[in-house]
Amino acid sequence: MAESGVEILCVGTELLLGDILNGNARWIAEQLAGLGLPHYRQTVVGDNKERLISAVREASQRCRVLVTTGGLGPTPDDLTTEALAAAFDTPLEERPELWREIQRKLSAGGRPVAPSNRSQAYLPCGAEVLPNPKGSAPGMIWSPRPDFTILTFPGVPAEMRAMWAETAAPWLQANGGASGVFVSRQLRFTGIGESDLAERVADLLASTNPTVAPYASLGDVKLRLTACAPSADTAAQLLVPLEAELRRRTGNHCYGVDADSLASVVIDLLKQRHQTLAVAESCTGGGLAAALTAVPGSSSVFQGGVVAYSNAVKQALLGVSPDLLAAHGAVSQPVVEAMARAAQENLNCDWAIAVSGIAGPGGGSAEKPVGLVHLALAGPYGCEAWVQHFGERRGREAIQRMSVIRGLDRLRLRLLAQV
Repeated sequence: MAESGVEILCVGTELLLGDILNGNARWIAEQLAGLGLPHYRQTVVGDNKERLISAVREASQRCRVLVTTGGLGPTPDDLTTEALAAAFDTPLEERPELWREIQRKLSAGGRPVAPSNRSQAYLPCGAEVLPNPKGSAPGMIWSPRPDFTILTFPGVPAEMRAMWAETAAPWLQANGGASGVFVSRQLRFTGIGESDLAERVADLLASTNPTVAPYASLGDVKLRLTACAPSADTAAQLLVPLEAELRRRTGNHCYGVDADSLASVVIDLLKQRHQTLAVAESCTGGGLAAALTAVPGSSSVFQGGVVAYSNAVKQALLGVSPDLLAAHGAVSQPVVEAMARAAQENLNCDWAIAVSGIAGPGGGSAEKPVGLVHLALAGPYGCEAWVQHFGERRGREAIQRMSVIRGLDRLRLRLLAQV
């Protein structure tokens, strides 16, 4: 074997056509990294038996473990189990206990069980069942040849993740060939670009244990810290001084860790201060409110908001003066300040964020181009406004997303500075 390690094979024509984003491969890759398992290759194959057989046989020459997702359903295009058995000239056998379990799950609501579902009860001879606690399609753990094992999962993310946590992860920890225990932590940054962040921590990026790796997405940069040690506690301790040094160098650009979002951090800060928030939105169309209400428990601090997309609604619900709109236009500092003050007063909140801009692709002008966004933050100490120039090349969705990020981050910084 040339590479060993673990490979990921995702099955589904819908993945090749781009109809579905391949989030499963990304999630599995993260889990493998957390387990300290080397992962060198990912492959996507459509619903074609011969190509699937070829891909599996090729992988068996390179890796110790092959993880597959997709193709375990009852329909004719669900070919994974059949193809795997054929790849190693192994017959399929029905597992009566699986068929009983499938019938029990599918008939729970009183609905009839289609005969086609019986195909899911067939596995290659010698394969172990990888139970599916959330769905009807079981997976398997099968070693068709020495030093090569296949783990199969359905393509439904919730089912795949539950199966991974309950059965696959413990199996991989015991049999995957990892040396030591890996512990990772992700620091999240905003208001700083990936290249600027990398310059500040350049020497730390060369560290070998713990390691530091940067990742960037729209309005968000992440540093993944990973340490390896004989135990999880020892590995976690290796990360402590590294995280402290990274925070020292980056200051308030670091807003959270792991699953934190700007919205969840803002919600927590408001809770600590027993303060409340409202929003008044135009170009973001409710994006601010959606980000905040996605956080569990946000109702204790988030009062609500107004999506004032038209000038008429800005006047009727936020009391923005017609004269102000006529003189400055909806996308302007005076109007966005008026929106923020009105939301703060009308919804009886400590803080209010307002946003009005031109998200495009049309509607821009020489004076007010696409990507121009005005924001305002009304708080206990008055109202401040600022302008962002995102540029039209980013596109409508990105401009809306960046507007939400900039509004939430300004509030975060003000809350941190609050005495």
